[in-house]
Amino acid sequence: MIDKYLAQRIERFGLTQREALAYLALLSFGSASAKDVATESNLNRSSTYVLLESLVKKGFASISVRDSNRLYISSPPERLVQALEDDAKIAAERLGEAQSILPELKSIFSGVGPKPKVTFYEGAQGIETVYEDTLASSETILAYASIENMHAALPHYFPDYYKRRAAKGIDIRSIHPDTPEALERTQRDSEEARDSALVPRKRYDFSPEINIYDNKIVFMSLREKFGLIIESEEIADAMKKIFELSWAEAKRLDQKTRLTRKKKRGPKN
Repeated sequence: MIDKYLAQRIERFGLTQREALAYLALLSFGSASAKDVATESNLNRSSTYVLLESLVKKGFASISVRDSNRLYISSPPERLVQALEDDAKIAAERLGEAQSILPELKSIFSGVGPKPKVTFYEGAQGIETVYEDTLASSETILAYASIENMHAALPHYFPDYYKRRAAKGIDIRSIHPDTPEALERTQRDSEEARDSALVPRKRYDFSPEINIYDNKIVFMSLREKFGLIIESEEIADAMKKIFELSWAEAKRLDQKTRLTRKKKRGPKN
């Protein structure tokens, strides 16, 4: 009588339910005909031939022919362990191969939907490269910038950059901490295609620069000398909306600062 619970456990080792029953029946005989296996396992005789041939292919049985009689010989129970070890070896080899090609696969993986592109630039030359990229903008650049830090980082780059940007018809709206150098620069807003807003330095001083244009957001650390360009439609859109909120308040503060400055100068004679 075949232990069906034991047969169910054997199924975990790569055999079907009926193959497991046939194997246990054959194991109880050692060697037997298909007819004897069918009787012992209570399986259909014609299907038992197919099951035994499958066990032979999987290494759980072998064939012996004696006097024209075809007998099936069961492999020892250790074959179950050997089969799992063989499978584990193959799996380990495949895992190693998959790990070896993983970097190449990741390099071409695009994922679902567009992915942001991030490019890092280092040193003064890298910052110049980032500024040059802004000259390809198809729309008004939105910027937070410290004039002092810009000119200190690239003393020979400005104001030629301003002239080239204006010549290309690329406008800029920029928010600057209110300093003497920033105030002096804003006197050239018209010729340098700039609409600027000065904000109180004590409350809103900053050194990095942020430019937003097209699908790009540019971050530049002018003191630490590096630049970062992020290309993302979604992030650029959000940053543009955030800038508009900042711009409304910056213009209000700019008008207030200029009015205060005008009052301090007093009426003209």
